[in-house]
Amino acid sequence: MKQVAIIFSGCGVFDGAEIHESVLTMLHLESHGITYKCFAPNIDQHHVINHLTGEEQAQKRNVLTEAARIARGDIQDLALLNPDEFAALVIPGGFGVAKNLSDFAFKGAESQVLETVKTACQKFNTQQKPIAYLCIAPALIGHIHKPGTLATIGTDPDTAAALTALGAEHVNCEVSDIVVDEQQKVISTPAYMLASSISEASSGIEKAIARLNKFIS
Repeated sequence: MKQVAIIFSGCGVFDGAEIHESVLTMLHLESHGITYKCFAPNIDQHHVINHLTGEEQAQKRNVLTEAARIARGDIQDLALLNPDEFAALVIPGGFGVAKNLSDFAFKGAESQVLETVKTACQKFNTQQKPIAYLCIAPALIGHIHKPGTLATIGTDPDTAAALTALGAEHVNCEVSDIVVDEQQKVISTPAYMLASSISEASSGIEKAIARLNKFIS
């Protein structure tokens, strides 16, 4: 049976993994008969946001512990991820990608990626296994894949310019569509970079997972 790894960046759109995108990823994988295992780095979040008020809170939370909420406890430390055991990788979005898995939210084109994340993604790429990047997760693509790899975060010109500066080739894309780099086996979709509802987010994620399934079938 096909098995895919998922990397979460916490729990909650403003400081972790986007929950709708994460759940939709698992749902659409399962609909294609694909099993999955969840991973997250065992590190402190950059900060904690009150999702009711939008204000930063004087707390510390662990990315792996928070991500376990989405995975119903069935999750492992990212350091244990062995790409040899999986056919592909998916990274849902949420600000956690840009705050915990990288510092893209703060440094843009000067950003760096957490080493455990970069190493895992590069191993999948070296093994020519597909990776689907959702929402803001394509901000990682320029750090991992060869220059000129096709990617999308939707249509925002400033974010697109930062992706281009990092080495990716940005392609404008509507919420219900995907961008595929066939050579690199990289799939991206805007999801909540553009979506105004869970159904809109689902439309692109469903296509991304269907294309991922085609790569590994």
